[in-house]
Amino acid sequence: MNLAFRNYYRGTACCLILFLITPHIIKAADSEIHLKVSSGSFARKKCIVRYELPNELQNEKHFSLVRVDNGKSIPVQKETTSERNKLLWILEDELPAKNIRKYKLQVSKQAKHPSAKTVRAVELKDDGKQILIKVGDKPVMVYRHAIVNSPIPNEPYYARSGYIHPLYTPSGKIISDDFNPDHAHQHGIMFAWRKILFDGRHNNAWDQKTMLGRVEHAKVESITSGNVFGTLKVLIRHVDLTGKQGPVTMLDEVWKIRVFAIQDHFLFDIVSTQTCATKKPVLIEKFHYGGMTIRGSALWSDKNLFNLLTSQGKTRADGNHTRPNWVEMHGALNEERVGVTIFDHPENFRFPQPVRLHPSMPYFCFVPAQLGEFSIEPGKPFISRYRYYIHTGIPDAAIANQIWEDYTHPLQAQVVKD
Repeated sequence: MNLAFRNYYRGTACCLILFLITPHIIKAADSEIHLKVSSGSFARKKCIVRYELPNELQNEKHFSLVRVDNGKSIPVQKETTSERNKLLWILEDELPAKNIRKYKLQVSKQAKHPSAKTVRAVELKDDGKQILIKVGDKPVMVYRHAIVNSPIPNEPYYARSGYIHPLYTPSGKIISDDFNPDHAHQHGIMFAWRKILFDGRHNNAWDQKTMLGRVEHAKVESITSGNVFGTLKVLIRHVDLTGKQGPVTMLDEVWKIRVFAIQDHFLFDIVSTQTCATKKPVLIEKFHYGGMTIRGSALWSDKNLFNLLTSQGKTRADGNHTRPNWVEMHGALNEERVGVTIFDHPENFRFPQPVRLHPSMPYFCFVPAQLGEFSIEPGKPFISRYRYYIHTGIPDAAIANQIWEDYTHPLQAQVVKD
């Protein structure tokens, strides 16, 4: 074999090897990916779409997405997880049942404007005591990480941290309450167990007046603003106050709060992950209330000014201890009808979870302990997932059921193979 032929052979072989090992890299950098979203058996609107990124795009940071039928650019945001990274966007315009919408996806370069302040669709701001989450210029909620002192001078034990209040409607009205005189231990959106057995001692982290236990904020783990969603991750502790050696943390609880960039109503998810803080289990004893809870507006303390509606058509008069997919609390705030709906998730323990619907006070909670005791064991996380929907106007079961379907059967974008 002469020298010229050997050099030609080596060059050809190298090109062939390069071609074989890099087609995905070339495609990721230079080509469009065509995607489709299928609505399924019911119409979709203002719901979340997810696309699991292929291996060659897992480490890319910036993407552009264009809707094929009208050429509109769609905001997208990367969700980074310990498993597979995904892209998320919001399906703004209605997609009728049994229809398809197509998109073109490309890797993009982020424009650099170091002198300009980037304004995100969902913004989270920490002032040192609380974290305000806004969608555009509309406040959605406040997470309280500093201790809020009891407003009752001779009952300082009602001081609390690690909860959400105020919770706002899209028109700016406050739909939650805090330290209401009838139940000063109820705070906006909170999670607490009413009856606990830990290390052989009975505990109650729900009602601070017993001085047996408390729930408190421990740490802000991360804050992320974004064009599609904003995420807040915090650590909360459930503390036993009955030990001879002083307070002991029974449970560590991580809240992951995700607020989506929707303004005509508010939509957000809370995922609670509780783990044993010691090598000892925490027994949640049978009780008729305690769990993920919301306390409604102080203006609703009169039972004639609010009501409850469940996915089964029940109200506060007949829905207590039932097991619905969702519950809505609704009423008038300064002559405007508003409501807040909480959706249970099929992956939750004892789904559909029983509910406590109070007959005269504006609060309710999902209560798996109604069905009997259970134990949170060391090394086995207890995960609870809920979606919240806040709106103006009268309750609409059809809309709530559509959101339930979006939550339990989320839209997944797929590559168009042809």
